[in-house]
Amino acid sequence: MFGILGILIVFGSVLGGYVLAHGNLLVLLQPAELLIIGGAAGGTILIANPPNVLKAILGGIKHVFAGSRFTQAFYLKTLTQLYNLMQKARKGGLTALENDIEDPSKSDLFQGWDHHVRDFVCDTLRLAMAGGPSPHDLDQVMEVDLEVHHHYSHQPVAALSSVADSLPGLGIVAAVLGVVITMGALGGPPEEIGHKVAAALVGTFVGILLCYGLIGPMAAKMSKAAEEEGHFYHAIRVALTAFLKGTSPLLSVEFARRAIPGHVRPSFKQLENACRGKS
Repeated sequence: MFGILGILIVFGSVLGGYVLAHGNLLVLLQPAELLIIGGAAGGTILIANPPNVLKAILGGIKHVFAGSRFTQAFYLKTLTQLYNLMQKARKGGLTALENDIEDPSKSDLFQGWDHHVRDFVCDTLRLAMAGGPSPHDLDQVMEVDLEVHHHYSHQPVAALSSVADSLPGLGIVAAVLGVVITMGALGGPPEEIGHKVAAALVGTFVGILLCYGLIGPMAAKMSKAAEEEGHFYHAIRVALTAFLKGTSPLLSVEFARRAIPGHVRPSFKQLENACRGKS
């Protein structure tokens, strides 16, 4: 919602100011310039990135225009599910979770979980059930897992930022080609030359505007979304580490609650009531 509003404000302000200065909007409609800039930008993305990053870019752009899913209610629900998971393991031992871990898609304990998060938790508990690694070792394994996740979640951000940085240069390319065309029209009517010069300058304008007014901010929003996801995984890691060290389920999720960013962190009372099944 705010993403769409921001785009409307950016383009509305720029074009509105142009119109107030008695500019002609039709002059800005230069399909050839847009084709040069847009086509070249799209081509650079295809050249520089493998299919998995291209897919992640499309998914990230979708999240730019949607609200964050990491709300206080989302965290509260996840911590409650972790508490229920730990309670079952505390009563019956980690082996009581074997069926849930081996087929988590059919387990009530993992209903509504993203498959990446589910795999992160299940893989960690599976190692714990093997009886080999210590809680400290498991914490290091989770740290490595999160480092890998962090690296790949920022690849689409870097790719989009690279495109944003290239847009002013691509605008100059379009402008130079426009100047070349203008040179070929020298000796013609002055109004024709003026039109071609204006078309060339529009290329520079479009490249700069798309860089700083659209693609750059979209990359920044995707980066913040990746950071939010990283905070979420870290909270789960804190809860699992505490539980595997022998901490009670309620205290384990309380440790995780303390790792949640303040603006979406539920209170201790909210978490306690949710874990106890109180309204």
